[in-house]
Amino acid sequence: MTDSSDEEYLHTEWVPYSERPEWSDVKPLPQDDGPNPVVSIAYSPKFRETFDYMRAIIAKGEKSQRALELTTEALRQNPANYTVWQYRRDILRELKANLQDELEYLDEVIGQNAKNYQVWHHRRVIVEMMNCPKWELELTQNALDNDGNAKNYHAWQHRQWAIRTFNLYDDELDFVDRLICEDPRNNSAWNQRFFVLKHFGFTPEVIKREAEYAMDRIRVIKNNESPWNFLVGVLRQSKSGKLDSLPEVVEFSEGLYNAGNRSPYLLAFLIDLYQEQALDSKQEDNSIAQKVYTLCDDMASKHDVIRRKYWQYVASHLKTQLSKQTEGID
Repeated sequence: MTDSSDEEYLHTEWVPYSERPEWSDVKPLPQDDGPNPVVSIAYSPKFRETFDYMRAIIAKGEKSQRALELTTEALRQNPANYTVWQYRRDILRELKANLQDELEYLDEVIGQNAKNYQVWHHRRVIVEMMNCPKWELELTQNALDNDGNAKNYHAWQHRQWAIRTFNLYDDELDFVDRLICEDPRNNSAWNQRFFVLKHFGFTPEVIKREAEYAMDRIRVIKNNESPWNFLVGVLRQSKSGKLDSLPEVVEFSEGLYNAGNRSPYLLAFLIDLYQEQALDSKQEDNSIAQKVYTLCDDMASKHDVIRRKYWQYVASHLKTQLSKQTEGID
C-alpha cells in the first residue's frame, strides 16, 4: 500500500543527478569494493548514482537543503542505511530545520517500514530533540493496529521508551486490555501490562487483582502460554515470592487439573508450585514431591516430549535437593 506522495514519486520520471544542473559541482564518489570483490552486487543505475552522490556529499561534509533532499532519495531506496540516517540528523541540526516536518515525514516512512529499526531510532532522536512526545502513543497504536504488526517489537520498544521517558502511564492499562481482549495470545500486550504495573507498584491488592485478571483469561483459553507466564510473574512480586502466595490460584490450577485439563502450561505451573512446597517441607519422600515426579514424567512422555530431558532433569534435581536437605547439607 502506498500513500499519495509515494504514488506521485512512482509516476515521476527520475532524472539522474549527473543530468541535474544544480548538482554539476559535485563529483560522484563510487563505492570501493576493492580490486577483486568476491561478490559484486548488481545495483540498479538509479541506486548506484544516488549513493555515489550521497558518498560525495558526506565526504565533503556538506549540510544543505539539497543534501537533505538527497538523503530522502537515498532512504527511499534503502531505508535501513544507518549512515544516511545519521547524516540526515546532522543536516537537520545544522539547518535548524522544522522538526515537525520531520515527524510528518517519518509518519510516512514508518507506515511503509514499521519493522525497520533505523526508522524508529531516528524518530526517537527527533522526539528527544523536540522534547515533545505528543504523537508517539498514537503513532505506535496505529503501527500496532495495522495487519500483522500487533507484536511489532520496534513499535513496542518505542512505545515503552516514550511512556517511561515522558511519564505517559495513565491510560496504558486500558490500551493493553483492549489488545488482550482482541487477541488473548498477544504476548507483547501481556508484557506491556506487566511493564505498566511494575511502574505503579505491586501492592497486595494489585497482585490479587492481576491474578484474577490472568485466571479469567485462562478460563477462556486454557492452553494459552501468555497469561500463565503473566500469572507467574505477578505471583513472584508477592512478599514471599511463592506461587502459593494466593490460595485461590492454587485452588484454580488444581481445579483445572482435576477436571482433566492437561495444558503443558498448567502442568509446568503445578510442577513449579509443588517443587516449592516440597522443598519447604524438607522431606525427601513426601507426597508433594511425588506429584512433581508424576507430572514431570507426564510432561516428558506425553505433553512436552520435545523437552523430555529437561523434565527428567527437573525431577532428578528435586530428588537431589531433598536428599541434601534430609542429610543436613546446604
